[in-house]
Amino acid sequence: MAEIATNLKLVCEKILRAASKRAPRIYQIVSRMRKRKKNLLQERGYCEPRLVAVSKLQSIESILSAYEAGQRHFGENYVNELVEKASHPQILKHCKEIQWHFIGNLQRNKVNKVLSAPNLYLIETVDNERIASALNNSWIKFRKSDDKKLNIMVQVNTSQERGKSGCDMTEAPALVKYIVNTCPSLKFIGLMTIGIFGHDIANGPNPDFISLLKCQEMVCNELGIDTKNIELSMGMSNDYEHAIELGSTSVRVGTAIFGSRPQKNI
Repeated sequence: MAEIATNLKLVCEKILRAASKRAPRIYQIVSRMRKRKKNLLQERGYCEPRLVAVSKLQSIESILSAYEAGQRHFGENYVNELVEKASHPQILKHCKEIQWHFIGNLQRNKVNKVLSAPNLYLIETVDNERIASALNNSWIKFRKSDDKKLNIMVQVNTSQERGKSGCDMTEAPALVKYIVNTCPSLKFIGLMTIGIFGHDIANGPNPDFISLLKCQEMVCNELGIDTKNIELSMGMSNDYEHAIELGSTSVRVGTAIFGSRPQKNI
């Protein structure tokens, strides 16, 4: 378990280095593309992105080790696994400040269950109005105070792969507008994408990450939201540094912290 602490420290160091290079990197890319405004780029200067440790299929002991090493944000892909881990006696006892992210595909029949997870911080995968409405209507039963809203992100399928969750880029502004205007129990905080795995940055910046940047600008322009108020969740173990350099404010890292993921029991 000491290896987890070592890996976590290395990942955090790489995140800081990537973030420090963010602004120059974006200027270079956009200068070549000639498609974005300089004043928007200036707002994407240095800041420390959030690290979400993806604990999918990892043990309670592994989560405790990462928490003890200073990690606070954890992400889960499966509703049942999230609820089981978040409700585990050791997690409740020793991880008082843990904040859970749900980062998997969410079905309407699992909405109440995911909302029952203790210390739920953010659902990153809202991709249609029906899910947004279901979360909005159910959250009132689970929130601990009248003014506490549920943090959500809108997932965008930037790669346009069939079978992959996420709304189309062109649909994102309308979905965000629907959430902001008709879902008072939800707090829209950003956009999330997964993208195609294995992009070689020797061929240029990841097009899925560039697409999410464009999507962010579309939402800002159509809804009058400041760029600083729309987070970007993009980048995983194989490309989180590249994602941060392009503007990601939140990265989802699993194997680089925990090592190889165990096989799921069928």
